[in-house]
Amino acid sequence: MASGFFALFDDIAILMDDVAVLSKLATKKTAGILADDLAVNAEKASGFVSDREIPVLWKITKGSLLNKIIILPIVFLLSAYFPVAITPILLLGGAYLGYEGAEKIYEYFFHKKETKKGLLADSKMSEAEIVAYEKEKIKSAIIVDFILSIEIVIIALSSVIESPLNMQIMVVTIVALLATVFVYGLVALLVRMDDLGYNLIAKSKTEQGFLHKLGTALVKTLPYIVRGLGVLGTIAMSLVAGGIFVHNIEAIHHLTENLPLPSIVSEFVVGLLVGFICLVVVKAIIKVIGKKN
Repeated sequence: MASGFFALFDDIAILMDDVAVLSKLATKKTAGILADDLAVNAEKASGFVSDREIPVLWKITKGSLLNKIIILPIVFLLSAYFPVAITPILLLGGAYLGYEGAEKIYEYFFHKKETKKGLLADSKMSEAEIVAYEKEKIKSAIIVDFILSIEIVIIALSSVIESPLNMQIMVVTIVALLATVFVYGLVALLVRMDDLGYNLIAKSKTEQGFLHKLGTALVKTLPYIVRGLGVLGTIAMSLVAGGIFVHNIEAIHHLTENLPLPSIVSEFVVGLLVGFICLVVVKAIIKVIGKKN
């Protein structure tokens, strides 16, 4: 009896060890999307008065958790009863990521950047307008999170698709929850970074003091960090999109194998090509619809 009891614990320990290893592998595969998710949400959670940033971010976080509660069961049911649908969904998601990356590159080179709106603290919005503005940004962030969450879950699942269903459920759920905690935890630190900087400046007795210099550095660095995350996110989207097509379409896989390029460069090029093809198609559709209207 006792030996059976300890054997059960041993089996559980082995299972959890396998889950940890597979979770690490799945997390690495989703790292590219997490970078984009982080950049998007850092932008979505900024632009509010200081005391509203964290409440707004908390609402977005709850929306993200709800997204995953909706997505995970659907994906597991597909994996169990209709696994053939996983690859097409993955390719559609890859096409979307490629499109998003290509669109950002296109907008950067061919469209003038719109003048950024000032912080709400500097605007003359009424309280009702501020509430409406917050709701709109929260809604937009949750919609984007839903799309990115689908990709995170599908890519994580693709790394353990050959494993038993119970292993898939544990690994993908862990990765999805870790993604939420990591992304929104880091966003929370980023959006409060400038406030920390201003507090340090206020506490400094002299402009030459360490606290003042550190606070000034934090305030000045934040915009560059957010922009840098945006650039990394764009590159990551093209890489992830290319990787999805290279590893799931045999013809593309063989083609890239024969190219005298490192695999990461080949995947990036494929991601860009897929993205710009999707961009051309979308713009053509929009143009046709516009003419009809």
